[in-house]
Amino acid sequence: MPTTIETADGRKKKVVEIIELHEATIRFAGDSGDGMQLTGSQFTATTAQAGNDLSTLPDYPAEIRAPSGTLYGVSGFQLHFSDRDIHTPGDRPDLLIAMNPAALKVNLKDLRPGGYIIVNSDAFDAKNLRLAQYATNPLEDGSLKGYQVFEVPITKLTTAALEGIGLSMKEITRSKNFFALGLCYWLYNRSLEPTLQWIAEKFANKPLIAEGNRRALMAGYNFGEMTEVFTCRFNVKPAKLPAGWYRNVTGNEATALGIIAACECARLPGFLGSYPITPASEILHELSHYKRFNFRTFQAEDEIAGICTAIGAAYGGSLAFTTTSGPGMALKQEAIGLAIMTELPLVIINVQRGGPSTGLPTKPEQADLFQAVFGRNGEAPLPVLAAASPANCFWMTIEAARIALRFMTPVILLTDGYLANGSEPWLLPDMEDLPDISIPFATDPSTFQPYARNEDLSRPWAVPGTPGLEHRIGGLEKKHLAGTVSYDPLNHQFMCEMRRAKVIKVQDAIPDQTVFGPETADLAIVGWGGSYGAIRAATERLMEKGKSVAHVHIKYLHPFPKNLESVLRGYKKLLVPEMNLGQLSFLLRAHFFIESEKLSKVQGLPFRPSEIEEAAAKILESM
Repeated sequence: MPTTIETADGRKKKVVEIIELHEATIRFAGDSGDGMQLTGSQFTATTAQAGNDLSTLPDYPAEIRAPSGTLYGVSGFQLHFSDRDIHTPGDRPDLLIAMNPAALKVNLKDLRPGGYIIVNSDAFDAKNLRLAQYATNPLEDGSLKGYQVFEVPITKLTTAALEGIGLSMKEITRSKNFFALGLCYWLYNRSLEPTLQWIAEKFANKPLIAEGNRRALMAGYNFGEMTEVFTCRFNVKPAKLPAGWYRNVTGNEATALGIIAACECARLPGFLGSYPITPASEILHELSHYKRFNFRTFQAEDEIAGICTAIGAAYGGSLAFTTTSGPGMALKQEAIGLAIMTELPLVIINVQRGGPSTGLPTKPEQADLFQAVFGRNGEAPLPVLAAASPANCFWMTIEAARIALRFMTPVILLTDGYLANGSEPWLLPDMEDLPDISIPFATDPSTFQPYARNEDLSRPWAVPGTPGLEHRIGGLEKKHLAGTVSYDPLNHQFMCEMRRAKVIKVQDAIPDQTVFGPETADLAIVGWGGSYGAIRAATERLMEKGKSVAHVHIKYLHPFPKNLESVLRGYKKLLVPEMNLGQLSFLLRAHFFIESEKLSKVQGLPFRPSEIEEAAAKILESM
């Protein structure tokens, strides 16, 4: 194959080789005002339309409007896409797009050796180098010699492309993220059309802004086409996924859609009472668009009001939800106890983030498991579930609602910031695949007793206003059957044991624990929640190397599945990776007297498959 071709005007031009890849991982990074989340989202949408399987990791700065150019103001978006089924946003990026020195410094340690770096060379001036705490310019001092670095004057090229169209200099420089996006589209052989269409629709009422973004996008793509800096492009073919209709979905979007679907499956009006809190707020925002489904959202003045309105809605016959994060859960705990005492169906969704206190508002963690299982005064048990992936948030939300309705109890569903903001392709379910989770209301006054029990130990659900079904409600202890206030010591013990027995009985209504891999092996990697993808990827890698290993992922955390103990005893050793300091490991030891090796990570970042693979390999080598 020739290395150069002659153009129409007689010039010699290098031939750019197209390299076929099975997968690629890229990361966009810059200031929080550089539009990196938008850039990553557009690349994700285009890649989804191209048919790749994908997984994303948005990384937001914790500081609101951090000073431009500083290390703690860096925003990032990582995308892993492939021609096969994948589970994580990737280990180490193959390509880093760094819009300034701070973005380079924060993210360089994660780039794979020999990886590609595209930098906005215009941003590497004395001021920005100082803000990023560089003593010398990394583009000049040889510190990047282990990587393939491409210096592109993105700001100047964007300015030239938009000159004379009537935008201010501030508006022009804000378009440089679209230049970077266009260049990446060229580099990875992506179509411009989805983003061009999005620009036209998004900025339909701002034609100058639309034209500026369109020109910047085209300029970035054409720069890749015309310059001879790049000697190759990359192509990742569509993945072979099950047939059906797909859409790209984040965990928060899937949770919101799961809430709407649960109300439809229950044939009930829906209600969400919540107070905005990062990273759960998007669920409230998303649900506000679904009034046509007989769903109501209420943005309360605080966390306590949010859950109390939801309890009121449940008392009135609605399928009620409240959403929050760890600090909000702490404030809701007394009201959760009220829902337990009144035995009303309520789903409490905790999108976990780094703690304690305000902690790391924009970073994920799995440290609220103890809070979910134990975090109330008195004997106050309730079921606790956890979603495993962004798309799985949809199904686990419906499952939480099913359990809440069947057992007349509040249920906690745990997600986390990684699942909430990350995205993946979601195979849209057929309506007939959705379960019927409806339950009858009490209507017969001749047989009605407010705290009578059915075979699930659940009390009847009586909607206020039903003739003859008037009954007492509130947080004081209730008398068995009658539901009146009772201070009798023996009745209190009986009711505590009854509420506990009801939650334990949930075991009869949940599936057995499943295993990926052999039922007996040297090692089982045991996880829950958002660690699913990293554990699954690590397990697959170990299996490919012939290692005796399996993956046990627990979605039902209280009560555990009936067969969990027998499943775990099929392995010689257990490794439990958690984004906390060992909470599931503690619960397994407390319930089953089973010891495990802990792999704890509380850095505000999800696990990488390589971290789990390395820890598992060390255990296997020592056996």
